[in-house]
Amino acid sequence: MTSTVDPISLPQRTASNDTEIDREALARLLIEIARNVDPDYRARLDGIPTADPRMETLRQLLVGREISELSRVTHLLDEPEQLAAAVGSVLPSAAARALHAQLGEALAPAVERAVQRSIQKSPRTLTDILYPVFLPAIRKSIGEKIDQTFQSLNETLRHIFTWHGLKWRLEAWRTGASFSEVVLKHSLVYRVEHVFLINRNSGLLIAHVTADNATSEDPQLISSMLSAIQDFVKDSFNEKEQSGLDTIRFGELRLWSEVGPFATLVAVIRGNPPEELHEIIRDVLLRIHDECSQALEQFDGDSSQLAGVETQLQTCVELKQEESNQGFPWLVVAAVLLVLIPAGGWFFLSWQSGQRWQAYVSRLGTQPGIIVAEQKVRDGQFYIAGLRDPLAADPQSLLAGTQVDPARVHSRWQFYQSLDPEFVLKRLMVSLTPPKSVRLSIVNHRIVAEGEASDSWIDRARAAARQLSAGGPEFDISRVRDVSPEARAAEHWQTYVSRLEAQPGIIVAQQTARGGHFYISGLRDPLAADPQALLSGTEVDPARVHSQWQFYQSLDPEFVLKRLMVSLTPPKSVRLSIVEDRIVAEGEAPDTWIDRARAAARQLSAGGPEFDISKVRDVSPEARAAEHWQTYVSRLEAQAGIIVAQQTARGGHFYISGLRDPQAANPQALLSGTGVDPARVHSQWQFYQSLDPKFVLKRLMASLSPPDSVRLSIIKDRIVAQGEAPAAWIDRARVAAQQLSADGLSLEISELRELTPPELTHLREAIQAVDIFFDSGKAVPGPEQLPVLDKLANQLKQLAKDARKAGVTAQFMLTGHSDETGRETAKLSISAARAETVRALLKKRGVDPELLLVRGAGTFEPAETENSRTGSSANRRVSVTVNFH
Repeated sequence: MTSTVDPISLPQRTASNDTEIDREALARLLIEIARNVDPDYRARLDGIPTADPRMETLRQLLVGREISELSRVTHLLDEPEQLAAAVGSVLPSAAARALHAQLGEALAPAVERAVQRSIQKSPRTLTDILYPVFLPAIRKSIGEKIDQTFQSLNETLRHIFTWHGLKWRLEAWRTGASFSEVVLKHSLVYRVEHVFLINRNSGLLIAHVTADNATSEDPQLISSMLSAIQDFVKDSFNEKEQSGLDTIRFGELRLWSEVGPFATLVAVIRGNPPEELHEIIRDVLLRIHDECSQALEQFDGDSSQLAGVETQLQTCVELKQEESNQGFPWLVVAAVLLVLIPAGGWFFLSWQSGQRWQAYVSRLGTQPGIIVAEQKVRDGQFYIAGLRDPLAADPQSLLAGTQVDPARVHSRWQFYQSLDPEFVLKRLMVSLTPPKSVRLSIVNHRIVAEGEASDSWIDRARAAARQLSAGGPEFDISRVRDVSPEARAAEHWQTYVSRLEAQPGIIVAQQTARGGHFYISGLRDPLAADPQALLSGTEVDPARVHSQWQFYQSLDPEFVLKRLMVSLTPPKSVRLSIVEDRIVAEGEAPDTWIDRARAAARQLSAGGPEFDISKVRDVSPEARAAEHWQTYVSRLEAQAGIIVAQQTARGGHFYISGLRDPQAANPQALLSGTGVDPARVHSQWQFYQSLDPKFVLKRLMASLSPPDSVRLSIIKDRIVAQGEAPAAWIDRARVAAQQLSADGLSLEISELRELTPPELTHLREAIQAVDIFFDSGKAVPGPEQLPVLDKLANQLKQLAKDARKAGVTAQFMLTGHSDETGRETAKLSISAARAETVRALLKKRGVDPELLLVRGAGTFEPAETENSRTGSSANRRVSVTVNFH
């Protein structure tokens, strides 16, 4: 640094006394300081001695520390990395102590440039940041705009062709507004009756405002139920936490909900509100959050800090739209009527004339033999053309009664032959001229001829039938019989042959008619009917019949049975009959007759029907004794715990041996009623333990001695223990189950429960005696049930705690019930809804929801019969059942 100060000349003067200042020393000091500040002074000071070393020491003492700090700061400023670290260490505290307005003004340009460069460099980063915030809002906004559009379109279409629609269209034309705006103005009539502001976290009611003349129950109860419904839906359907109740509709009432960061605003609206009302309610909720966000976040039931909220809510209940009572536009209506009446009269007359013409055309179209090809109306004249059968009705005569002026009808008909069965029948009657013995009729679109006629007429009818087959209806002459003598004789002969073929024991091998005589031959069983006798009543001349029959034995069961009756001569105690082409013998007979019957059965088996003698019992004493013995053995084998190993009969005595369980029936006692002489029975039984579940159960009852609270039963060949028992008895039962499993049996003790301690039993009985009652058709309990719910919640929490101490887990089944009112499906639904509501209310009172199970029983588990006075109200309840695991 250079200086423009002139050189200094110091005067030489000595101090006058010791007390005066040494001016020379002071001057030297000042010069030395100047020399250290600016070395250029050293050249401009004449006659000044060199620096004194003591001055350097003084300088270090006075400013040495500042000089070192300045050097450090200079070095820090020259190094960017160290400067950045130093500034970063003090920047947060400096920003926190700075004034917000000044800091914002200072940082705004830099932040704006940084954000602008970041977006230009990577726009996707900003999109990812804003996506979770803007997307739900955009989706909701678009959804409301779509609902608004559909609401406007729906109301417009609903009233577009009504009298109100015409009146509102005139109003839109007069006021210059759009037709949809006028429709919404008159059709969307509504009133906001209640507004609730509810804390989002706790569900507590913050504020409630009611419109004039609007009635409601306890607002705090309504707020609690709205929160319970939201919690129930979230728990049941795993709904997201940030979502909430949107819209509920009850008849004319609608509940619209808007969710904010700390509170939810619910509006109860009567009528048909416009979708724009959502935006108004949302704006009110945003203003409340802007003004009272901190108080809403810290709300704990004290609304003293939110005194101004009701004023904001009051603006919502003032929202309404009533029907306008404008005067009726009589002049407009009169003008419209003056135009419409003449036009309507002309239109009515034209429509009436067209209807009469169409009625005439339809009448022609239904006439058989008439085909309408073309018809039209032009300049008040009617034109029609088509095809007409000469036998069909006259179209001109059909005009009578239709009130159509015949002079205005111009018709053009071409003749043709219709294939309608009615007209074909008429033409056949003319061409064939059937005799009186033949009748022609129409059956299912076919022409059927029935009766008798000569062969010449039948030939003409066959020719006519062949001509019709090309396109007309079928002409059936199969029911016309030829009445010539030869045909009658041949018919009678065929009747006789058919009668012979139907006779058992007669087989017709060959039959023919030649020269007025009839020849027949075949086979005949001697027991069959006489063919000559069968000629009676057939009108066949016996003198003209020549027959030749060969005798044979028929295998028909009827003839075989006759021959067996002759050859075997069965006793009166045996009855022979035919059962499904088999000959069956039943009854009692001696062994000699049975042997003869067996021999006859073997002979028949070669080709005849089966001869079954299995139902004939041998009546000899030895056979009866053997039969009685087998009955006894079968009875023993059917007994549980008895195994027959060997049995035989020898020399009139019976021998049997096997295994017997000591608990099984006594074989000697089973001889009673069998007809076997006990003195002739020799038995040898070895004792064993049967694995039959019945005997195993008896042994278990004797060895385990179960307490009264345990029931042992047999279920599908398994022994199942059910009930409650001490732990020691359960251990003994578990050891017995392990021993039985080695023998292939099963003793299940999984349904056994340890005896519950007395304190848990007492509390369980108290809980199971509690019922939550409901009004008819309601799924939410009344306010009088809230103390019962509070007490029940405390008991459930206490029982769960005591059960954990006792080493068991308590679970609570909430069962909903309903009365007989309504359909069965509705009863089940409301009973399940009541149980779910009680579960949600108990959860709000601190009961672990994992311990609560719900089910709907409908009317299947009534507390009282519906005939009693209190039956219906007692069945509208939720009961509690406690189970320990």
